[in-house]
Amino acid sequence: MSTSFISPEWGLSVSETVCPDVQTSVNLLGIHMREVSRDWECPSHAHHQYEINYVLQGTQQMKIGDYSYVQQAGDLVILPPGVNHMSRSISEGTLVYVCIHFEMNDRVFLSLLERTNQLIFRKNSLAARQIEPCIMKLVQAAEHGGQHMITRRIRLQAASFELFSVLWEILLNEAAQASPSTYAHMELAHQIAARLQAIVSRNLTEEERPESHYGIDDIAAELGISPSHCNRIFHQVFAISPRSYLSNLVLHKSKLLLADPHMSIQDIATTLGYRDIAHFSRQFKRWSGISPSHYRKTQLHMSQPLEAGV
Repeated sequence: MSTSFISPEWGLSVSETVCPDVQTSVNLLGIHMREVSRDWECPSHAHHQYEINYVLQGTQQMKIGDYSYVQQAGDLVILPPGVNHMSRSISEGTLVYVCIHFEMNDRVFLSLLERTNQLIFRKNSLAARQIEPCIMKLVQAAEHGGQHMITRRIRLQAASFELFSVLWEILLNEAAQASPSTYAHMELAHQIAARLQAIVSRNLTEEERPESHYGIDDIAAELGISPSHCNRIFHQVFAISPRSYLSNLVLHKSKLLLADPHMSIQDIATTLGYRDIAHFSRQFKRWSGISPSHYRKTQLHMSQPLEAGV
């Protein structure tokens, strides 16, 4: 498959580290830092997104479903979507808290969040101490209201990804301690995914076509498991079959190549390892609902600058 970079000829490279493509999408919604008086109260409500609530100063009482928590400065609460919750200040002075709503398309990260039994991380816990610097970076990025909007957005995104990377490690460690079998399944699913990404990331020769060469059976054999177990574990973690996951990766790579007007569709089909342009076109249309040429025309039209006065 095509890769996002051009590798040097074999024998000329001293060393090389190739990282998997990053396609995670994170939406940050309604981030705010609020200072409220001791009489403040937020009525019961629910969100479609996950919420991270962090107290910077004062004390907050948070009621989540049937449970009630007293949040001190430095305590972090993670609320799942669709759960009714309310909060109120029980501080002697003012209460200052940070609220972050987010959506993410990473199925493994979301499955870890769904499995965690811990809604609140106390300030003295290792998790809260690790997360605190990330929260402060988000606060700093949000407070710079005078900077360019794009700059502010990128800084918020950078701080949020750092926060989620730390949260990922915390949740993964929790899963390993609480349920070793769940952790083992996730590790195995990630190994399968990494091998599927490797198929897409390397350039295939004429003899290495996606329909006939290295595939799920070979990955299963390398990992010492049966193909059925490979499919079952992968589906449990990613909620999608390995074959569908691979198809999505190939479709994404196809779209990247079709956006390059200097490559013919024939060259793209060859680069992706298909035996002919017709086979590639049928597969692309089956995945996306339109032909490669139609997709390319749409992309080229969208990339053209608007005429003056339009």
